[in-house]
Amino acid sequence: MTQEAVVTKLLPGGMAEVAVKRTTACGGNCGSCESCVFQNELKTPAVNRIDAKPGQKVLIESQTSRIFKAAFLVYVFPLVLFLAGYLVTSALSLGETAEIIGSFVGLILGAVIVVLSQRRIREKDKITFEIVEYL
Repeated sequence: MTQEAVVTKLLPGGMAEVAVKRTTACGGNCGSCESCVFQNELKTPAVNRIDAKPGQKVLIESQTSRIFKAAFLVYVFPLVLFLAGYLVTSALSLGETAEIIGSFVGLILGAVIVVLSQRRIREKDKITFEIVEYL
């Protein structure tokens, strides 16, 4: 996955801090709806292989598989466990209240797994960026 960024400062160890414009679901024109509560710029460290200097526009790259894995874990996995909780309680014919409780137990279990796995990923297998070319 590639994105445009601007180098904001140099970091030790051949790294640089880059500012990336966050894209929005509404097309990126936050002035038109004013409902965004998130900042539209994200700063992250990146491996500076091309010796980019602060202020330069660059193209950064990350492993697409890691991003898709993180997105699946955060967005899809809790939903799958939510549905699994419903299906298990439904198959056992425990009644509507039990199905609702089972669904939310699955959702909560999914959220707990996401939080615990994010802690592991943050320490061990985090998403890294690399500056690949000037723009």
